[in-house]
Amino acid sequence: MADAARARKIADRIKQVVAANLGSLIKDPDLGFVTFTDVKVTNDLQHAQLYYTVFGDEDQHAKTAELLARHKGRIRSFVGKQIGIRLTPTVEFFADAIPESAAAIEDLLREAKERDAATAAAASNATYAGDQDPYKKDRAESDVDSDDDPAERRDESVTSR
Repeated sequence: MADAARARKIADRIKQVVAANLGSLIKDPDLGFVTFTDVKVTNDLQHAQLYYTVFGDEDQHAKTAELLARHKGRIRSFVGKQIGIRLTPTVEFFADAIPESAAAIEDLLREAKERDAATAAAASNATYAGDQDPYKKDRAESDVDSDDDPAERRDESVTSR
């Protein structure tokens, strides 16, 4: 069993080899502009998962996925010749959802920014519902009534015993 560091190195090498030679391996004008975002190889080096994105519309995505699936064997044999390990890993292609996730996050951030701007606009025209300073302040001595002071009552109860 290989260690995780070797699996990462093999994954990086597979990514470089496939990305650099995809156009020469699949000579089809329907192949879209493909970018490989990540490659994951199991620690035993038996399986490789290649994650890719395609620039274009849904039709272009579907054509590219079909071409990659059809030429999976050719790509695997080329990878085996280029990386030179004893067992060539099986190759699977997965469409990466990074662009869609990034677009969704950008939409959420834009919406949050709009809400913040609306809240700031509403706050700039707002007035206080009560006093400007709702916190209690120390009262002046003339306002303090000795009968209402609980500290004096405690002192009286202690002295009366």
